[in-house]
Amino acid sequence: MTRIPITIFSLLAITGLAIADDWPHYNGADSTRTTDEAIGETNWSGSGPRKVWSAEANTGFSSFTIAGGMAFEMSQREIDGLDQEICIARDAMTGEEIWAAPLSIFRLDNGGGNAGTNDNKGGDGPRTTPTYFDGHVYTLTAEMALHCLDAKTGDEVWSVDILRNYDGRNIKWENAASPLVYDGKVYAYGGGKGKSMMCFDAKSGDEVWADHDYMMTHATPIIANIHDTPQIIFFTQAGLVSLDPDKGDELWMAEFPFKVSTAASPVVAGNIVYCAAGYGVGSAAFEISKSGSSFKAKEIWRLEGNEPVTNHWSTPVHRDGYLYGMFSFKLYGDGPVKCVELKTGKVMWEEEGFGPGNVILTGSGLLALSDSGEVALIEPTPEKYNELGRFKAVGGKCWSTPTLANGHIYVRSTTEAACFDVSGKTAAR
Repeated sequence: MTRIPITIFSLLAITGLAIADDWPHYNGADSTRTTDEAIGETNWSGSGPRKVWSAEANTGFSSFTIAGGMAFEMSQREIDGLDQEICIARDAMTGEEIWAAPLSIFRLDNGGGNAGTNDNKGGDGPRTTPTYFDGHVYTLTAEMALHCLDAKTGDEVWSVDILRNYDGRNIKWENAASPLVYDGKVYAYGGGKGKSMMCFDAKSGDEVWADHDYMMTHATPIIANIHDTPQIIFFTQAGLVSLDPDKGDELWMAEFPFKVSTAASPVVAGNIVYCAAGYGVGSAAFEISKSGSSFKAKEIWRLEGNEPVTNHWSTPVHRDGYLYGMFSFKLYGDGPVKCVELKTGKVMWEEEGFGPGNVILTGSGLLALSDSGEVALIEPTPEKYNELGRFKAVGGKCWSTPTLANGHIYVRSTTEAACFDVSGKTAAR
């Protein structure tokens, strides 16, 4: 593998222990987009929290994963005259690039013009986010090449070409689903008949199982525990499909329509699973029951169309029976953040001005990143919209997810990556 020279090597960044919580997966450590970590500094009046570092970012939609003192992202970079999809590792505390590993040639797929801030053109570029597990980084490219890299060096440990080895079937705008790692195994989908979902040993890359015939979507699969049963939930073009993590056996399936693109991951709250898609499809909630060893999914409500409840690619979060997130379709720059009652689909409140950004749930409230690069902290209550703070974080288009880890907020746009200190500790400005 052709390597990009290491600019700076920080041993502390590789081996340092986390002060609080890492964020090792696109959807967080347990697929809920939730961390118990509190934000120490919430007084964001004026210029906002202290910016620790910023760096130029190329067009793309990757978010940051944070682990072991490092920040990992996907990007696009010209190497030897060719646009390549790469994985970048930065020192989480300085932003300095430790290594950058080329993964594959990136071919434009009509992502739409140059990235802007006031239009709906996000540009083109890598769609996925790296996953960290046990000293390794796992990436899944737009052309569905699954790579395992050494987190210290970026050297390739193993790789699998899903398109070639599993008769893969890519989709319009190409793969946007990030790899999921659970219990020492890596999960992905997009294979052909009889092998559409795949499971690999995280250390060796050996196939554990490959089964089923479901067409993939852009939605990242999640791990969930329903009725004391761990399961991997894939959001396919046929609907939600839950599989046994060890054997790949289908536990339950809930039919849900597909049109053009499904991109938001499902949300699990107890025995209720929520899902949504744009392009007029809408949203639904399913109650999962279990009798003996058999599961069954029952639809408890469904709303069609782009209003009032749908998610384009913005996955909401759940707290105490309510969903919070960006519920809109193609309302770039203007789309609202909403609170939705999970059991009924009723909108409790909404606040415009966010667009199709993304949210996570922290110990201090809802952390929201608008598509124009503003970060807001919102109280997660169904009573009313209550904003606790807001600041401008980055320029460019933000179709990515903010990350809170170890006292710092990490954000990435189509032009800029940045880190902000919200630990509450005294620091020189």
